[in-house]
Amino acid sequence: MAAGGALVDAQRGAARIVLFDGVCAFCDGAVRWLLARDPGARLRFAPLQGRTAAALRARHPEIPEAFETLVYVERDADGERVYLRSAALFRVLAQLESPWRHVAKLRWLPRGLCDFAYRIFARLRYRLFGRLDACRLPGSEDAQRFLD
Repeated sequence: MAAGGALVDAQRGAARIVLFDGVCAFCDGAVRWLLARDPGARLRFAPLQGRTAAALRARHPEIPEAFETLVYVERDADGERVYLRSAALFRVLAQLESPWRHVAKLRWLPRGLCDFAYRIFARLRYRLFGRLDACRLPGSEDAQRFLD
């Protein structure tokens, strides 16, 4: 992706962005899983370590610097909204085809409980699934879905 203005224009053109930990093996697998279950190509992806995430953080200080939080940014005519942790997960699942979109109905569960479980998993994910040496480069068929 070109630097500067072209990057910002590409971000603003993406209505649904998933920010993920680019060196987390579980997160990499989750992104591949999402790609396979989003045939309408609604979602765009960018690593939390990249330029897209940095530009979004500049506009949304609620996006943490730590790489242990799934972030979902949604844009419409009313502006950009940021969702973190379990709220992000449920919003992402709602974009998928059935039956996965029905899992998003669990968002009625207490957010504190869901985020508590999310944080525990986030702390254990490297030990359970490992780390990658670098962010995975998408294949040519998925390249247009990645912003960094």
